[in-house]
Amino acid sequence: MVGENTKLKTPLLPDRYPIDDFFICDVTDAIPKDDLGSMEHPIFSLSTKPDTRIREYEHNNIKITVAPSAHGLATIHDKDILIYCISQLIAKMNAGGEPKRTLHLKAYDLLVSTNRKTDGRGYEQLVAAFDRLSGTRIKTNLRTNGEEVTEGFGLIDSWRVIRHTESGRMLELKVNLSDWVFNAVLGSEVLTLHRNYFRLRKPLERRVYEIARKHCGQKQEWSISLETLQKKCGAASTLKEFRRLVSTIAAEDASHSHMPDYSITLNDSDMVNFRNRGTMQEITSQNDYSSLSLKPETLDQARTAAPGWDIYHLEQEWRGWITEPPRDPDAAFIGFCRKWFEKRGMPK
Repeated sequence: MVGENTKLKTPLLPDRYPIDDFFICDVTDAIPKDDLGSMEHPIFSLSTKPDTRIREYEHNNIKITVAPSAHGLATIHDKDILIYCISQLIAKMNAGGEPKRTLHLKAYDLLVSTNRKTDGRGYEQLVAAFDRLSGTRIKTNLRTNGEEVTEGFGLIDSWRVIRHTESGRMLELKVNLSDWVFNAVLGSEVLTLHRNYFRLRKPLERRVYEIARKHCGQKQEWSISLETLQKKCGAASTLKEFRRLVSTIAAEDASHSHMPDYSITLNDSDMVNFRNRGTMQEITSQNDYSSLSLKPETLDQARTAAPGWDIYHLEQEWRGWITEPPRDPDAAFIGFCRKWFEKRGMPK
């Protein structure tokens, strides 16, 4: 009993697979990434029970309708799968690889990277999450990578288990991302998340952190009214109940400093304030890749990949774009130039 009470003292889930500052993926070192669209707008349900309501949201000329399947709306915890997929694609692009909408994943790596249990229950929950992600339908005029999607679409188009072990557990997964998610990756419309995001217990904590990460960013502090925060969270509770929930999170953060990157307080005027802890700035300051050297022949190959473009300008763009050191800088830069030319063509 004493051990159980000790575990409950921290608001964070246990770090089941502690490794340095970031999780290590099978393909390459991949820092968790989230897409800006779903960070800004309430796409995912915060409910821990099946949520079958149709959600209508409108803010600053952005209109979103989210409709569930028989399995219910995709939840904020289901989003772990998309974050993992986005992180893998960005890591592959940084390494000079060609991103593809279809991903082949190892179920075990996905569970470990998102701090989930790898027992039978963990695999069952993964299957249920895929059902909700593929069944949830969205209609919006939100732009990703310069394209405005107005038709209905799912968060993932399809998924399937490729193999099972003798014990019945899934080994590999095949996931087809929707155009909307894939376009966000191609347009680099993503932000880095703190690894402890996956340790936040409460759905609302995860959503509040996403909003702070999107809007506070590297700023010293940022404030938002409680009513607007409730709208952006997509919370179905009354304002009074939402105030209680946010107050609890703020009180726990005051005691444990458990919220990643930003502290949170709620004042008597119903203003929620976020202050930068400096952790994201420390990570960013380490990402200075001006010293990465490229072979002379790499510049020649890059000129071929992006004909007509100033290769030194593209090199500056690439160094500012990468968020983690690529294993093969030369291949990564050539891949970047190739994608640059495919998206923009000849310079005007």
